[in-house]
Amino acid sequence: MTVDGVYRTESGTVFKVQRNTDGQLRIETLEAGEWVPAPAKMAGLRLNPTTKRLTARQAASLTA
Repeated sequence: MTVDGVYRTESGTVFKVQRNTDGQLRIETLEAGEWVPAPAKMAGLRLNPTTKRLTARQAASLTA
């Protein structure tokens, strides 16, 4: 799985989108410092204009 991006919604929800070699998506949210599976429909949130894509440094600091 490769990480396509880590995002933060306007309400503060942090989620990451991963893609495997077949193109299937896996979505996880950050809860109490742990990545947990989330509904696939959350992938659509990355298209919302108020959702921000985090930089690699910002994403790395979330679980450090």
